[in-house]
Amino acid sequence: MTETVEKTTTGAILYDKAIINQISDDRFIPGGWPHAEVLGGTLGSGGRGNTMFVGNVPRQFVLRHYRRGGLIGRLIRDHYVFSGADKTRSFMEWRLLDKLSASNMRVPRPAAARYCQRGTFYTADIITVRIPGVVALSQYIADNDADEAFWHSVGASIYEFHAAGVYHADMNAYNLQVDKSGALWMLDFDKGSLRPPGRWQQMTLGRLHRSLRKIVGLDPTLHFRAANWEQLLEGYFNASRSA
Repeated sequence: MTETVEKTTTGAILYDKAIINQISDDRFIPGGWPHAEVLGGTLGSGGRGNTMFVGNVPRQFVLRHYRRGGLIGRLIRDHYVFSGADKTRSFMEWRLLDKLSASNMRVPRPAAARYCQRGTFYTADIITVRIPGVVALSQYIADNDADEAFWHSVGASIYEFHAAGVYHADMNAYNLQVDKSGALWMLDFDKGSLRPPGRWQQMTLGRLHRSLRKIVGLDPTLHFRAANWEQLLEGYFNASRSA
């Protein structure tokens, strides 16, 4: 790990010098890059306009501004109570991704994170290395009528994360992404953590199931049926039995 922390006038920036050798607040705004492109959301994914692709090919990054969701997000868009730099959303996610990347888990590699403190509150941003050629699982099943082997592999991949104790706070059909080889990646680890085995494993599976059913309700032409979910579970539990 090549973690470096630099103080700023309003907070601090945490970054990996092996990826970005110089960092400033400018890198956390679209105008600080030669190219910036808003990542749009489809099929009810929300997205809240807080995520952008920045930089130029072949080295592109994903810049994400932390925003609240749900009902509270309508009142307080992007402010959080400050209780120390190490407890900010951005620093915690950066360090979790750093651990997972070091263990060769299929997650984005963290590049930089920052927080800006304003009194008792702060705002936050994170920059990760863009994974080439991935699409959201929601898009994948819109474009492909995936076979049983694919759904088995999705279940087995989720079990791989769970076996490593990786808790994803919002495991849905958008944060699960599929690369060109069909391998599964997990994105957006805000509020994620490492945990011992527990009920959270079944709870995150249930969250994914609800997400898939929701997007099929929005677009019935998507290639997802009840049998596919059973195939995913079969892949998950087969992986658990052979571990």
